[in-house]
Amino acid sequence: MATSRRTNSREKILAAAADVARVSGPGNVSLEAVASRAGVSKGGLLYNFPSKGKLMQALVERYLGEFEQSLTEAHASGESLLEAFVKRSVRECQESEPSSASWVFSAIAEDPDFLTPMKAFHRQLFARLKGETNDLRAVLLCYLAIEGLRSLNLFDFDILSPEERDVLLSSLLEIAEKA
Repeated sequence: MATSRRTNSREKILAAAADVARVSGPGNVSLEAVASRAGVSKGGLLYNFPSKGKLMQALVERYLGEFEQSLTEAHASGESLLEAFVKRSVRECQESEPSSASWVFSAIAEDPDFLTPMKAFHRQLFARLKGETNDLRAVLLCYLAIEGLRSLNLFDFDILSPEERDVLLSSLLEIAEKA
């Protein structure tokens, strides 16, 4: 039971940290703000994450793990890996508010080495996409367009109108389904 409570506290704290970064901006992620948002004491936060760096590391790991799990589940249900990647990414792009991934900036500001697991994840994902899909053009178009949208969102300067974004996303889905 103690493990379950600790897991719930960890998840609550991670969700709160992502919220604080999104709402307050990446430079304003403090342990106090995260503890307050999560409804735990600072000591409770530090019990789960002994430093801000460990908290940021856990955010990166959580995001990459959730992304990988969703791809694996979709792929297991019969979708191609490219379809799964595009559909998951389209959902993120449609649901996300500007700067929703601003915790990435917080993590990188805390320790630039947090880019290392993200780079490795993306290298592996891209290699898997190329290895599974015979249509390199489709992989390149889908992967780079999605990552471009993520970057625009991350830097909060999306220049596409909602209609243009919908056209792009539906086009990517069509390309992925045919590949």
